[in-house]
Amino acid sequence: MKKLFVLLFPLLLSSGAAFAQKKPAAKTPAKKPTAGVSAALLASGKSVYVQNCLSCHQADGGGVEGMNPPLIKTDYVLGDKPRLIGVLVNGLKGVEINGEEYRSVMPAQTHLSDQQMADVLTYVRNSFGNKASAVAVAEVKAVRAAKK
Repeated sequence: MKKLFVLLFPLLLSSGAAFAQKKPAAKTPAKKPTAGVSAALLASGKSVYVQNCLSCHQADGGGVEGMNPPLIKTDYVLGDKPRLIGVLVNGLKGVEINGEEYRSVMPAQTHLSDQQMADVLTYVRNSFGNKASAVAVAEVKAVRAAKK
């Protein structure tokens, strides 16, 4: 028997049958929606951000010192939603955020639909380390109506 094992052992090794183990499939962690916000809504908002906001506020939301404010954990982003919506609806010129002055003019983003504004603001409020409630289309409509 010992001779049989010695003869068959190299055969078993070469086939891998004796030591074959299946590795568990690697699990990709699912992205959890932030603050009750769906992944689809965040993707839509990110698309609007990339097309309209990224060049000034940067890919990481860090802005440009003294010119374009950061979107990372600021009172403007995480605080009063009507004020934040108003920035897109009315534009903004010269502002102090978290003790620092920003001089660039942000034009009103009137070319964006109410849905696009809600999506991009929800994205910003839930990206770059931010976690805040979604901006609803109805909230954008209310700010636009108040402007008239």
